[in-house]
Amino acid sequence: MDALQGTALMAATITMGIAAGVYLLYVFAIMPGLARTDDRTFVGAFQQIDTAIVGPFLLVFFIGPLAFAVLAAALHLGEDDRTTLVWLAIAIVLQLTVAGMTLRINVPLNDGIKAAGDPSQIDDIAAVRGRFNEARWVRSNNVRAVLATVAFGCLAWALVLFGRAG
Repeated sequence: MDALQGTALMAATITMGIAAGVYLLYVFAIMPGLARTDDRTFVGAFQQIDTAIVGPFLLVFFIGPLAFAVLAAALHLGEDDRTTLVWLAIAIVLQLTVAGMTLRINVPLNDGIKAAGDPSQIDDIAAVRGRFNEARWVRSNNVRAVLATVAFGCLAWALVLFGRAG
């Protein structure tokens, strides 16, 4: 049982670290870089980035952390010492918040900019970029990055506590 608990907790921690890294990459590199481009480049590049990220890798950093953390929590339910479980629960709540924000804010904005079509065929490309609401997307992603990083810290601490208990 200890091996399964540790494996689930390690998988949750690793995938959450990847997730935090993805959100932080948008904070520090992708969105600041795109912000410096003209409207047509912004729309085209964002469409391509979003298309590329929606694939199997998405499962690793969007579904993986929550699935593995829930599994790890379930495996810790029968423990006398609930300390690890508390940190897992906090991480799960943070991950659910990130997922909710992603589905309510970021995904609809992503879908809207992709639905605009081929940037070379769009007459009013500035209007497409404006409707995308770059500032809202960036604000939401900044919050996701902070929450994901804190969740990663919670999972890392849960892993430390689990190791000490074993």
